[in-house]
Amino acid sequence: MSHEPNTISFNDGAAYERYMGVWSRLAGREFLAWLSPSRGLRWLDVGCGNGAFTSLIAEQCAPASLTGVDPAPAQLAFARTREWPCPADFREGDAMALPFDPHSFDIAVMPLVLFFVPDPAKGVAEMARVVRPGGSVCAYSWDLTGGGFPYHLAQETLRTLGITVPQPPSKDAVSLEHLPRLWHAAGLADIRTHEIVVARTFTNFDDYWTTLQGGPSLQRPLAGLTPEVHATYQERLREQLPTDAHGQITYTARAHAVCGRVTR
Repeated sequence: MSHEPNTISFNDGAAYERYMGVWSRLAGREFLAWLSPSRGLRWLDVGCGNGAFTSLIAEQCAPASLTGVDPAPAQLAFARTREWPCPADFREGDAMALPFDPHSFDIAVMPLVLFFVPDPAKGVAEMARVVRPGGSVCAYSWDLTGGGFPYHLAQETLRTLGITVPQPPSKDAVSLEHLPRLWHAAGLADIRTHEIVVARTFTNFDDYWTTLQGGPSLQRPLAGLTPEVHATYQERLREQLPTDAHGQITYTARAHAVCGRVTR
């Protein structure tokens, strides 16, 4: 059985928080530790979504200003409901046409977003445009081609059943080999990369399954399963997931980080 591919959309901030927000902060903490930014910077979070990573900036980096931009109004609405220890401005906008003047920020970050940008090179160039000379342009992205996505096993198991799983448009652009090329092409200097490995523990299979159903890349395919295929899928997942003697599931994910300095 096969299904037509679906586009990936983000329209439920609360469900996304459970599905990816937890993972985003796990990877985000490692990313910020590696980045080791100065305090008092003007930050731009490109593709901020529901504010999961933005909140880490607010908590850990003492920003002089904090701006998030995202194309999804529902995600931005959720971000605005968070408690912010500093002023945070959220705007609707496109990563390939950022609604800001040149040199408006000290640092721009794109957390778990670059693979969703149809033209990644343009997205990186836009970040470089709005950051001042000497400022930083940075990102981290799941290792989609190397099996590092947090729900890689869930996606692959669906594919073994003949189900098409939506894929982001630029998943091949975020390999550890390709990322520095994008940063070089944008005229950035002092480019460095880093591999991030994080783990998350689910209480049991029900916790994992409920979380899975809130994912934008799996929501529609799962909803379209017949009862028979649904049962088969759950059984195969149970067999493959790393479950301990207490029924807890601990899953490891991997991301690639990159950072460069604006020279002009």
